[in-house]
Amino acid sequence: MAGTHHDVIIIGSGAGGGTLAHRLADAGKRVLLLERGTFLPREKANWDTREVFGKDRYHTQETWVDAKGHELRPGTGYWVGGNTKVYGAALLRLRERDFDRVEHVGGVSPAWPLSYADMAPYYTRAERLYGVHGRRGADPTEPPMEADYPFPPVSHEPRIQQLHDDLVAKGLHPFHVPLGVRLDERDPAASACIRCDTCDGFPCLVDAKADSDITCVRPALRSGHVTLQTGAKVLQLHTSPSGREVTEVEYELEGVSHTARGDLVVVACGAINSAVLLLRSANERHPRGLANGSDQVGRNFMKHVNGAMLAIGTVENPTVFQKTLAVNDYYWGEPGFDHPMGHIQLLGKANKEMLALDAPKLAPGKVLAEMARHSIDWWLTTEDLPDPTNRVRLDDQRIVLDYRENNTRAFDRLVKRWKQVLRSVSCGEGFHALGLYFKKKIPLAGVAHQVGTCRFGHDPATSVLDVHCRAHELSNLYVVDGSCFPSSAAVNPSLTIMANALRVGDHLVEEVL
Repeated sequence: MAGTHHDVIIIGSGAGGGTLAHRLADAGKRVLLLERGTFLPREKANWDTREVFGKDRYHTQETWVDAKGHELRPGTGYWVGGNTKVYGAALLRLRERDFDRVEHVGGVSPAWPLSYADMAPYYTRAERLYGVHGRRGADPTEPPMEADYPFPPVSHEPRIQQLHDDLVAKGLHPFHVPLGVRLDERDPAASACIRCDTCDGFPCLVDAKADSDITCVRPALRSGHVTLQTGAKVLQLHTSPSGREVTEVEYELEGVSHTARGDLVVVACGAINSAVLLLRSANERHPRGLANGSDQVGRNFMKHVNGAMLAIGTVENPTVFQKTLAVNDYYWGEPGFDHPMGHIQLLGKANKEMLALDAPKLAPGKVLAEMARHSIDWWLTTEDLPDPTNRVRLDDQRIVLDYRENNTRAFDRLVKRWKQVLRSVSCGEGFHALGLYFKKKIPLAGVAHQVGTCRFGHDPATSVLDVHCRAHELSNLYVVDGSCFPSSAAVNPSLTIMANALRVGDHLVEEVL
């Protein structure tokens, strides 16, 4: 690799890096894609609940620590395709107002350095690239869209359709979750997706999930313009004596150090590891870390205030593919609470093995199976707010997450309101043994929605990157993942990361390379 010239070196192959590699490959650029992981193995364990959730088979074995020094095993994986290999493929746009300054009950969400109108065409392209299924017009908070989704929505199974109709009768506006799955309901025999119950949080054994690996990396490799090096853990970025450009990327491969050179270097390791790499690359010209003259690298770490809720009621729920319905009626608040609350969507269907992971060890299997048969399973998201004291840092080369949850009043109100709504539609009321709600706040280790550690902006004193995601202090260094987000909004960040990668890719192709 050391003797090969590359137009661009991309570090990381997830939603940001993989999408950018695809865009640059289309333009004929010579790209070296460095990925610390390998291709995720296709094996029966892909669909084994105990392996996937109980043993964290597809998450890293490394440990990080929190602000108090307590160890945690992060819910992140190093694979070709990054965390998209196990994501739920919910691909939603940020709301139009999410790009503006927003007052929350817990503080302020700052404006982005660009508008929704700037991002809209790239959202459309990302939806086409990732084959998103959805229906325009049902979500009352939906931003303006120049085109409908490229594929029709994933249909509701009967119990979820009944729930949809009951919510509509209550005056709410449920809508189909925009999903990136390779599904053809008109011709099931030819469909890659089989609508199984092991999608959300699982790797896809039949390669039917629109992840970065299947959608972007493998087609980019077939172009002949992209070279992929797996098992390559990048250790440090080296700069010229002036400190104004990255000259070498140092990485470890099977215990041996290697270097690579390229005209441009793009860091796309995920918000946490991208910040870590820049901090680890400190030198005389950048003593606090690369591109960190503002002291903002690693700060403003956000991961959402998330919770999983199981509503267990009298009506059986035989649904197999459950993640098809969402509700945004409380996204911006409700009467009596003029502040944003958040987003609600269905999870993949829980089974008794999942419930057993959180149940007392002596809980009878028959009881857990009965609970699973009657549950409808929800994911609730409230925006957490950027706080410079919520940060990613290094302590003797170990990753530390200093993070204190904020904006929790909004989350608690969302949970309370949603319980009331579900009771009103006979989804967890009046059945003594099973009329229960289980709510599990996602802990710090749940970093699937990580954003914010290298925010972009116009002022180098308060941001790390410019509006094109280039480091203010280095002429050839870019960061293209969720790191650039000034705020987290309250929907899944994947589609915005993908759309932004396409936007940056256009800039690189048309104005830089």
